[in-house]
Amino acid sequence: MRVTRWLAPLAAPAAALQLLPLVVLAALLLLGVFQLPDIKPALTGMPALAAVFSRHAWYPLAVGGLAVVVNYVLTAEDGQAPGAAEATTRAAAIAVVAALGALGVIIRERQSRALTQTRLVAEAVQSVLARPIPGQVGPVRAAVHYTAAHAYAKIGGDLYEVLQTRFGVRAIVGDVQGKGLDAIGTAAAMIGAFREAAHEEPGLPQLASRLAEPLDRAPGGDGERFVTAVLLCAGPDGGTEIVNCGHPSPLLLRGSAPPRPLDPPGRVPPLGILPPDQVRPPVLSVRLRPGDRILLYTDGVIEARDPAGRFYPLIKRLPRVLPGEPGEVLERLNIDVLRHVGSRLDDDAAMMLLEYAPPADDLAGPRRAPPAARAAVGADERAG
Repeated sequence: MRVTRWLAPLAAPAAALQLLPLVVLAALLLLGVFQLPDIKPALTGMPALAAVFSRHAWYPLAVGGLAVVVNYVLTAEDGQAPGAAEATTRAAAIAVVAALGALGVIIRERQSRALTQTRLVAEAVQSVLARPIPGQVGPVRAAVHYTAAHAYAKIGGDLYEVLQTRFGVRAIVGDVQGKGLDAIGTAAAMIGAFREAAHEEPGLPQLASRLAEPLDRAPGGDGERFVTAVLLCAGPDGGTEIVNCGHPSPLLLRGSAPPRPLDPPGRVPPLGILPPDQVRPPVLSVRLRPGDRILLYTDGVIEARDPAGRFYPLIKRLPRVLPGEPGEVLERLNIDVLRHVGSRLDDDAAMMLLEYAPPADDLAGPRRAPPAARAAVGADERAG
């Protein structure tokens, strides 16, 4: 069992690379014996090479031990005594390099484990903040696409959520001012507040006021940290309400008609600018038909610039990515935005596509009882 554990690095997928120091060591031995007697100084680098390709501290020490043996073999081949000063000095150098290589492996692996733990924590946070949304929420089909500006991040300062509540399907798309960990923390607070208040507040203006509370309670909550947001509530009959707090207007996609901005009746500042009790955004009411779609997005989409500095023309380009399933549309739209920019986005970009797709039973209206059941009910009524 112990031998198997020691040989574990050689059985890993990168076994070929891990065997490289041994292959080079064997080559040095052959060259030293048959052709190049002055190649012995190269033995000093063998433990360092082993440290590069192994995750185990014992491996550089083992390769170093073999290098010392090869050193004395080649010394004897040259007709020198094993105790010669040159051979002893070289053996000592190999031992020092082997010890440093083993120490380097230990430090690197500790850092790797710490990084792995940090990544696991980050992925746990990401699963909470940017969790996948179901494809069908009540009478609404939904899809989300999120692109973080940071190359190695899955989340940033943009936020989204879709929930089925007793008031209807409620959704939010928002954009936190700023970037970095502070923006992520604010986004987390907003999503948490939305997931609670969406089930409690009967109207969207009251919901917006509730969402302003964590911003008001935050340290320095004097408008330094604000969030643009659009809130939506879709009922089972297609009746939909939207409130907008300083956010880009959603787009209504209806059949072959051009995308229509759903501008709010009145402009209000982003959440966090006003005290919560003064947050009362006006409500825009829309009656959706089956198949109607609403696209919600953040400014990272419409402010994406091409090399010439031109903004992405969302309304003009959107018909090019239609039709298709909501997820497919957003994927094509994201590809089109990246093609327009020609590189990574400079800002986070979130897109949510909601389609009113009630079940066929809801469209048909209340279902009549079967004839036998109606006859039984009539008999009971006459008997009564």
